[in-house]
Amino acid sequence: MVDIVVPSPGESITEVTLGQWHKHDGEWVETDEVLVDIESDKATLEVRAPAAGVLRVKVKSGAEQKVGAAIAAIDTAAARPAGAGAPAATPAKAAPRAEPKPAVAAPAPAAEASPAEGRKASSLARKVAADKGVDLARVEGSGTAGRIVVADVERAASAVSSIANPVKPVAPAPPALPVVAGATRGVRRERMPKIRQRIAERLVDAQHTAAMLTTFNECDMTEVMRLRAEHKESFEKHHGVGLGFMSFFVKAACSALKRFQKVNAYIAGDDVEYHDYADVSIAVGTERGLVVPVLRNAEGMSFAQVELAIRNFAVRARDGKLSVDEMTGGTFTITNGGIYGSLMSTPILNAPQSAILGMHAIKKRPIEDPRNPGQIALRPMMYLALSYDHRIIDGAEAVSFLVHIKDCIEKPERLLLD
Repeated sequence: MVDIVVPSPGESITEVTLGQWHKHDGEWVETDEVLVDIESDKATLEVRAPAAGVLRVKVKSGAEQKVGAAIAAIDTAAARPAGAGAPAATPAKAAPRAEPKPAVAAPAPAAEASPAEGRKASSLARKVAADKGVDLARVEGSGTAGRIVVADVERAASAVSSIANPVKPVAPAPPALPVVAGATRGVRRERMPKIRQRIAERLVDAQHTAAMLTTFNECDMTEVMRLRAEHKESFEKHHGVGLGFMSFFVKAACSALKRFQKVNAYIAGDDVEYHDYADVSIAVGTERGLVVPVLRNAEGMSFAQVELAIRNFAVRARDGKLSVDEMTGGTFTITNGGIYGSLMSTPILNAPQSAILGMHAIKKRPIEDPRNPGQIALRPMMYLALSYDHRIIDGAEAVSFLVHIKDCIEKPERLLLD
């Protein structure tokens, strides 16, 4: 037997939640095949088979487990089955003039996906879907890389049941509002993933610990948009990645962090910890929650390196492939609510950092034309928000920091001369 233990997702993490088993008890597994997902407060990881054999599951999905705990074992002494999918059954002795019969019925092999389905789903999820009459083509997967798990099928089955059997309207007692005829009032509870629990704890802790304030400004995106339009094609052809707005803001932030060092510092007890580098965290939204991978030494990165790194982060964040080390240790954070249409917001600090920059949607607004004072022009404008810890950063310093970023964006040639 080869034990399968909970691996350590990263430093300081001692407990994880066992996710969905992709293989179930008694099934034959091959070396390096994905067995189960584990969820920590920072990331979701896959546990793979260290050897080939028959899987013996010891712990069910949803259980809380300590790092190093044995959750399953692989019987490497078991004979490889003749067919794929299930361990071979032991045949009984043949009776006269009768075919041999198995003493123990072998588990049914996993249902294969038909070409019409074209969806990735666990074996158990396919079985449950068949039992409940759920069409997998209409189910959204919440597992790794969009894989459909049992919980997804059960949610879909509940939704179908609610539509097929709507709640009958009941005359409410005054002063309650009347229920609309034919409307459903279903309620369901789902366990909050570890990563979402941790996000909630950190955000509440930041609000309770820091003296958080937000200052606002707006910047004219005309010059950045002109540069982007003028060089977008050649930039992408040369570097293999598009030229976005985020690289301009990362470089502008690095320039400002160099000048206003407290914005790039931490409070450590009674001390202030300064950093002579800029590790910029980039907020990336995923279905499982917000993650903040870090651009290490962003002050030394080129525009192309920033864009390539951000694209890589976004792809791996959606697939749950970011490591814990990649999401820890930033000194400053940038978040872009504008991609979701946000016009203005007050971002919450990413502790122990002392400041976070919020970008927003670009909207054309009438402003005084800087080239023709007294004249009104329609310009593409973006509101900027800087939330900061007033325990370490004064208001004047926060405002000056944001103005420096505004100047770098409105006159991007400053980024070359910095």
